This record gives sequence, structure tokens and C-alpha cells, in this order.
Amino acid sequence: MRIPLVQHSTRRRRARIRRVLFGGAELLVTAGMLVLLLVAHQLWWTNREAKEGAERRVEALEREWEGDTGTGDAGTGAGEAGGAGGSGGGTAESGSDSGSESGSGSGSVQSGGAPASSATYAILTVPRLGLRVPVAEGTGKQKVLNKGYVGHYPHTQQPGRTGNFALAGHRNTHGEPFRYLDRLKKGDTITVETRSTRYTYTVDAVLPRTSPRDSGVIQPVPRSLTRPSYGYDAPGRYLTLTTCTPEYTSRYRLVVWGKLTAARPRG
Repeated sequence: MRIPLVQHSTRRRRARIRRVLFGGAELLVTAGMLVLLLVAHQLWWTNREAKEGAERRVEALEREWEGDTGTGDAGTGAGEAGGAGGSGGGTAESGSDSGSESGSGSGSVQSGGAPASSATYAILTVPRLGLRVPVAEGTGKQKVLNKGYVGHYPHTQQPGRTGNFALAGHRNTHGEPFRYLDRLKKGDTITVETRSTRYTYTVDAVLPRTSPRDSGVIQPVPRSLTRPSYGYDAPGRYLTLTTCTPEYTSRYRLVVWGKLTAARPRG
């Protein structure tokens, strides 16, 4: 019986193969760890950071308003009794940028009296969701949405006025203020507080899914362009909340509409 001989070249080849396999496995483990760290950063750290920042901003607004003897709101028109209000431009995309972003101070106003881009100037409260979050002007990601704020669509109306006060917020990551927006039902209340006035809106309708480019949902008289059975026919004082759907995607938009049912001075 012959005993096969293992040549040195065969041993060296097998050793090289083992080194390559072990090296590849180490690279895969390292890559997997990096992916896990990235996911943890997106799903946990950005949420924690943005939520804490948004809470601090709400507290800062409240302190500022308590120490302010003035009663005027920048661009809100608490006593406005009519008018069409708002041009309804833009789209329903909650992640879209809205032009220049010139600061985040709540007292910043543009020359026309409207809030300056990225300025926080109101507080949105949704009791059913346990949500209390700042409202900032514009829907830019870096200086508004990624800070855990909800953003006001430029060219839509300000709170309390005839027209459509339209807001966008993240569904997931970066504070995810609108994560549970789909839980809102007809009859739920939503409040918007400004420097001088507390506006109460009552949820009237929910559009579960529409195109990200369905600009009709933020028009002065909101009506979906892709699903025309959802929306309104007459002028009113509307609130629109938009976010991405399904969760962890940006394929569609979820829309909640409310109507103004009360307005009273803060304090």
C-alpha cells in the first residue's frame, strides 16, 4: 500500500488559502460591526440627540414668552377674520429643502413680518401622541427636520388664519416627532401655541397614503391631486400634518387634516 506524500508546495498553498479565508472573515466581521454602529447611530443616537434638543427648544420658547410683555405674533394673525391666505406652493415632500436657512432663534423675523427661515416660533402639542415639539419656519433637513422640529411649509398660511397651516416632520430617526401620526383619529385635538395665542384644531380627516409630490394636500383649500376623494371644497382654517409612510421609507406620504375650532390668548 502506497502512502501519498504531501509536497511542501501543497502545504504552502493550503496555508495561503487559510490566511485568505481568515482575512476575509475578519473583514466581514469588521464591516458588520461598522454597519451595526451606523444603524445604532441612526436609530438611537440621532433620536436621543434630536429629542433632547427639541425639548430644550420648547422650554426656551416658553421662558421667552413668559418674560415677554408683547402680544404680537410674527406672521400669525391671531385676530384675522378672513382672507384666502397662502399660495399653496411647494410639494408634500417632508424632506425637501426650503431655500436659505438663516438661523434658529425664535425671535428672528423677515422684513415682511413672517418668521425667518429655520426660526422656531410656535409649539405643536398632540395629546394623543404625548407630543410637544417646536415649529420652525421651512422644511430644510439640517436646520429644521433633523433637529427633531416640525417644519412649516413656506407659502402656506400661518396658524389661525384662513387657509392651510401645513407642517412636516420625520417619521423615523432624528427625533421622529411624527412616528405615530397614523394613530390620530377624527375628533382628536391638536394645539398650536404662538407667542400670544393658543389655537386648537380638531382632526377631521386622514389620508393614509399619497404621492410625495401630491402638492394638493397643502393648498389653501387642501385636496389630494392623486386621490381626489380626499380633501375639501370650501375655504376654511385648516391644519395639515405630513410625514413619510410606511415607516423607515420615504415612498409615500401620510397626511392628517384638522380644522380650527378655538383660539384664545395664552396665559
